Amino acid sequence: MNKLIKKEAIEKIKTELSNIDRKGKKTRKGRFLVSALSSIPWVGGVIAASSALHGEKEQGKINELQKIWLEEHQKKIADLYYTIYQIHEKLDLAGENVHERMESEEYLALVRKGFKEWDNAETFEKKEYIRNLLTNSCASDLTTDDLIQLFIEWIRTYHETHFLVIKEIYKNQGITRGQIWETLNGTLPEENSLEADLYKLLIRDLSTGGIIRQHRETDYYGNFIKSPRKSLKSGTLTSAFDNEKQYELTELGKKFVHYTMEEIVTKIGTE
Repeated sequence: MNKLIKKEAIEKIKTELSNIDRKGKKTRKGRFLVSALSSIPWVGGVIAASSALHGEKEQGKINELQKIWLEEHQKKIADLYYTIYQIHEKLDLAGENVHERMESEEYLALVRKGFKEWDNAETFEKKEYIRNLLTNSCASDLTTDDLIQLFIEWIRTYHETHFLVIKEIYKNQGITRGQIWETLNGTLPEENSLEADLYKLLIRDLSTGGIIRQHRETDYYGNFIKSPRKSLKSGTLTSAFDNEKQYELTELGKKFVHYTMEEIVTKIGTE
């Protein structure tokens, strides 16, 4: 979306804020907007400071430090407003049931928690995961709000390198640790290297977190079948970059990817 359209989107959010003040009541979008902004402590101060500094600027009293501070926070406000607009735009097309969900206290609680983490997110990608999650969790009823809360925690907890691994496994179910490393990094390091230790830690984080697992065969009823024990034929431990054991997303991991990394907005009940 070009800068002109983004500017128009931000102006629409400002208009919605003005409507709340003038009418003394909150529309559906207004409740969403207030919930989002109330979870970010610096927003009110910046809006107030912008008005005060604007008057000082006209009188030539604003110093360079104030100017830099204001410009930086105005950019953050613009990014915030634009994210809110993107969610509004998607949900406006999703039907009346979605509009009812958008007004529920349960969903607004997710909005408050989600935008708190959006503000704390250190990368653009994490902010996008939050945006997708809040949009999709309003438009789909295929999972519980408690699970959405868990997904928000995962976005906060995991590093971008965790998400790179998740994406590779999602794109290539059955991929090995060695194949993941070669795709993302190329040359394999030594087994006793810092890189190998960190990589094993990363895989362990995602495995114990319930997002990925080694591939397992299932029977007709969906029960996991025990793998036969293999006798050790080598004097060395399994490589951090093993190319035999295949990995896949758990059902929970698939749901996480579905809600955070895909644009899946539909009407409730149509998925």
